[in-house]
Amino acid sequence: MDGPATTDYRDGVKLRIRGDSLRLRLTRGEVQQLRTTGRVSASTQFGARTLEYVLCSADVDAAQARFEGDCIEVTLPRSLANTWADTEQVGIEAEQGVLRLLIEKDFQCLAPRAGEEDSDTFPHPDADSGASC
Repeated sequence: MDGPATTDYRDGVKLRIRGDSLRLRLTRGEVQQLRTTGRVSASTQFGARTLEYVLCSADVDAAQARFEGDCIEVTLPRSLANTWADTEQVGIEAEQGVLRLLIEKDFQCLAPRAGEEDSDTFPHPDADSGASC
């Protein structure tokens, strides 16, 4: 799980775990960092322990996830990650056994929320429609 140093973003990669589904959402800067360095990560403090979550791109055949120690690591095929980063494609979906993986670009909220910082997020595609989060 060693790799290049990562830039600290105020909110960092967003992680959601729901049942057998793992979802990571990345800001514009994080998508660019993944494209440039092949790695982006964030962490959450639990008292004396820290949970780290990492998204990497590498020369692998399929998306894969592993949970080892205090780290969740998701690895995407480099070509798939680069295509996603370089296009308007919103997300990447994959399955690993029963585990569903979803990697998405993080969009701006349509309605401001207290405590949310979304200056580095992608413009929301419904921003002009009058819809709200």
